[in-house]
Amino acid sequence: MNILIVTQYFWPENFRINDLAQGLKNNGHQVTVLTGIPNYPDGKFYPGYGYFRNRRQTYCGIEIIRAPLVPRGRAGAIRLMLNYLSFALLSCGTALFRLRGKFDVIFVFEVSPITVGIPAIFIKKLKKAPIAFWVLDLWPDSLMEAGPVKNRSIISMVGRLVRFIYRHCDLILVQSRGFLSHVMEYGAAQERVKYFPSWAEDVYQTGNAELEGMDLPSGFRVMFAGNIGVAQDFDTILDVADLLRNKHDIHWLIVGDGRRLEWVREQVAIREMEKTVHLLGRHPVEKMPAFYAAADVMLVSLKRAPILAMTIPGKVQSYLASGRPIVAMLDGEGARIVSESGAGISCPAENADALAQAIIAMYEKTREEREEMGRKGKQYCEMYFSREVLFKQLETWMKELSSVQKQ
Repeated sequence: MNILIVTQYFWPENFRINDLAQGLKNNGHQVTVLTGIPNYPDGKFYPGYGYFRNRRQTYCGIEIIRAPLVPRGRAGAIRLMLNYLSFALLSCGTALFRLRGKFDVIFVFEVSPITVGIPAIFIKKLKKAPIAFWVLDLWPDSLMEAGPVKNRSIISMVGRLVRFIYRHCDLILVQSRGFLSHVMEYGAAQERVKYFPSWAEDVYQTGNAELEGMDLPSGFRVMFAGNIGVAQDFDTILDVADLLRNKHDIHWLIVGDGRRLEWVREQVAIREMEKTVHLLGRHPVEKMPAFYAAADVMLVSLKRAPILAMTIPGKVQSYLASGRPIVAMLDGEGARIVSESGAGISCPAENADALAQAIIAMYEKTREEREEMGRKGKQYCEMYFSREVLFKQLETWMKELSSVQKQ
């Protein structure tokens, strides 16, 4: 098949769509990616990129066509709106003048924003190709819970946009079963909605490299890896780190970047927790298995909100595949998976006392007990989140869409 992927984010930005594109290419498909100029999460264009530089590239045999956009800056409400809308509109023009030939299917990666569906619908009309739309973030609810937009009129307008986009998609894939009722509420026909969860990239299942140049503290290491944002509830995480500060051998390792990184850094300094809370920065995905291997327990968290309780954070699959025990401060689907798999301990979102108890419970377990949890998580991941099985299922759905379109 000739597949077009529409995504606002792509390599060298670190998103799961990079792995999917490579997997489809390796399975013999021709893959083209329409994306933006990389600027996530720092809010400025990556070195070597700009409005007139590297607008067309090749990555692992995948053709990349980049549309201009307004970089997200410090991710304030106005700047984010400009970032989202500029990509949505300018990628339509880019598609009109730079996309050549026909496509069998258009695959949309909607981690956020929903506006990524606008150019996909434009290209659908232009190229007569069906759309498979992968929903990883539920709009407009996510704007109210974790985003910077609070105006009810804007939220209502976004809701109408969501309905418009869903109605024009031929297949809607949801990363969590909890999403099913929500997308149907916004106009998606039940027969067009399928469950398609995230998987763990191969890098987490192929052994662990050595960490080079990193002097990690000795002791019991609790590691959070990923986006440091509003939804991840670092308020509670830092409260618990403060609460347990007298246990000097418990160390909190934060690997990642995001909108709240500077706030977290300031809080660590204000609370004088530099000896137990360590900000290790953002690192390439290839290095992450080595970080995971150095941890005694992995931490995943989300704030308390109905929309977030429906979500399975992508890091859950990565943690499971790496064979590390997990502490999950989550509600809903994510907590269910951690508990059901036997991979760790889950506790309610935004509950500092419960998180502290979960950390202490893990701390008091033997290494062998924690390793057994990790093994159970890995087995669960292989059973329910197999990369190979999920990719084959996606290809089957894409072929069905393409064949119907050609009839």
